[in-house]
Amino acid sequence: METKNIYFISGIDTDAGKSYCTAWYARELMQRDLRVITQKFIQTGNTGHSEDIDLHRRLTGTGYLPEDKEGLTMPEIFSYPCSPHLAARIDKRPIDFEKIERATRELSHRYDTVLVEGAGGLMVPLTEDFLTIDYIAEKQYPLIFVTSGKLASINHPLLSFEAIKNRDIALDTVLYNLYPTVEDKTIQEDTMKYIKQYLSKHFPGTKFEVVPEIV
Repeated sequence: METKNIYFISGIDTDAGKSYCTAWYARELMQRDLRVITQKFIQTGNTGHSEDIDLHRRLTGTGYLPEDKEGLTMPEIFSYPCSPHLAARIDKRPIDFEKIERATRELSHRYDTVLVEGAGGLMVPLTEDFLTIDYIAEKQYPLIFVTSGKLASINHPLLSFEAIKNRDIALDTVLYNLYPTVEDKTIQEDTMKYIKQYLSKHFPGTKFEVVPEIV
């Protein structure tokens, strides 16, 4: 499968702001005259729709797209809000990875760039013996990684960077999420400085983008 225009978006945890940052990044690319679409490859905690896709469309201002109605942007939806491996078990059906791949491939044919948002962090299990990071490595998708400057967030990206390097995943971009706004920016600013220095040493080709609050 050709992956040159498909990017996977993951983050430090389920509260890193992946959906917000996915929408922001899509909007930034759209402003560069690129045809961009987002996909939530596995949505949990919903029935019949993806709340993350709803957020993407609202923040990018595109409204609901034909591909949303076709189900291409939300190919797998499970009802219970938990990790995909458990959600699939609760709904008593396995994740259809072939269906996901067909949908992603079709989107890549229709658009210049496809942003595939993951569920939770890199180590979230998709099955009992297959993690999200394994999926990214298998598909050879370049990774866009979301982190932030909230308290205790410096440890998580560094552990994630180690895992990324160990699996030879291309770390394309780090999105540093400033949302939600905090009054005391001491930790936020120092964490940003530290991560930028770490990337320059260990991932010199990786881009670093600061994600402001969308207004």
